[in-house]
Amino acid sequence: MVSEGDVIDVEKIPSDKKDKITFDEILLLANDKNEVELGDPVIKGAKVEAELVEQFRDKKVVVFKMKRRKRYRKTQGHRQNLTKIKITKISK
Repeated sequence: MVSEGDVIDVEKIPSDKKDKITFDEILLLANDKNEVELGDPVIKGAKVEAELVEQFRDKKVVVFKMKRRKRYRKTQGHRQNLTKIKITKISK
């Protein structure tokens, strides 16, 4: 769950630095009074506005496969491209 002012990491969004991003397909909204609104499949008129902070790559994840007694070992690595965004406004 995110609120205004939070900084989160999401999968890479192809955009320039310091751009404004709008998410208009919102599936769930909740407020401070524990009132929850579910979409069917999305909530009409709901928007989340965010500001792009940084594009970066995550830490390396090591993928190791092995079959015992068969002399099979395989090591691979992966670094995910991520985007850091700051939530500026949540509206309905």
